[in-house]
Amino acid sequence: MTDLTTFIAGLPKAELHVHHVGSASPRIVAELAARHEGRSPVPADPAALADYFAFTDFDHFIQVYLSVVDLIRDGDDVRTLTYEVARELARQQVRYAELTVTPYSHVTRGIPAPEVCAAIEDARVSAARDLGIELRWCFDIPGEAGLPAAEQTLRIALEEKPDGLVSFGLGGPEVGVPRPQFRPYFDQARAAGLHSVPHAGETTGPQTMWDALRELGAERIGHGIAAVQDPRLLAHLAEHRIALEVCPTSNVRTRAVASIEEHPLARLVEAGVTVTINSDDPPMFGTTLEEEYAVAARLLGLDHDGVADLARAAVRASFLADPGKQKLLAEIDAYAG
Repeated sequence: MTDLTTFIAGLPKAELHVHHVGSASPRIVAELAARHEGRSPVPADPAALADYFAFTDFDHFIQVYLSVVDLIRDGDDVRTLTYEVARELARQQVRYAELTVTPYSHVTRGIPAPEVCAAIEDARVSAARDLGIELRWCFDIPGEAGLPAAEQTLRIALEEKPDGLVSFGLGGPEVGVPRPQFRPYFDQARAAGLHSVPHAGETTGPQTMWDALRELGAERIGHGIAAVQDPRLLAHLAEHRIALEVCPTSNVRTRAVASIEEHPLARLVEAGVTVTINSDDPPMFGTTLEEEYAVAARLLGLDHDGVADLARAAVRASFLADPGKQKLLAEIDAYAG
């Protein structure tokens, strides 16, 4: 039988928690930085980006992330970024990905919303044709920008209605950004048929997750690692099959977790919670989805069958239409033997 690393590399996968700008490869970030040299602190040398992406804490990560957002100045930049993200995911045998896109960040930097949406849609159609990967969008509110960002994100979602849009999210810092204030926006997004997938329980405690569930109608939760602090919450997540989008390396790199050995992934699984494995902002965190599967396999003591089950869990928790789910699950079954 193939070794586990080789098995993971060839395993058909779904990626449910990966940020659009945060997936820009060092090559693309350096290329964008070179276009705007002198107007950005981001290094134009790919080799220097590893040091630039060394985060001291979550707030520092947000600062660096936004400096990369600043490099994206027009629809061509958006389209290039999106297609290159799809290429990297397809290289890892990702067949389906839900990318978290923050349209507010681009619109406030002068790119009109129709241009942003046209660019990501053009990349989505091209990626399906050229690379065999299906992309879908989660439009998320950058929480640090408050209610004006929520208002604009909702308006863009409801007015532009890009074909790939499936969900509505909430990202950025959790500390000082209470979830309940965003309820009216999530209510309207859900009424329009979008799924609710806020971040919660990454850098704050279980109450943020309860708020996401009760106030925002969360169907999946981004990160959610704080659930291990609350047995009642763990039971609720397990009973209602609310999946968590777990990103182990990200949690260590942003200092949400002290070390990979202390990551609560195993405790979540032991409690019966559905977990999916994801990469979050992979180049910024020096990882890939393949590496996250390897980390999860180590933390959970998984063999080939166990790793394949992780891939199946992501497909089942996705918002892919049922025929697509069945096709991808069959592909995983055939691969795993």
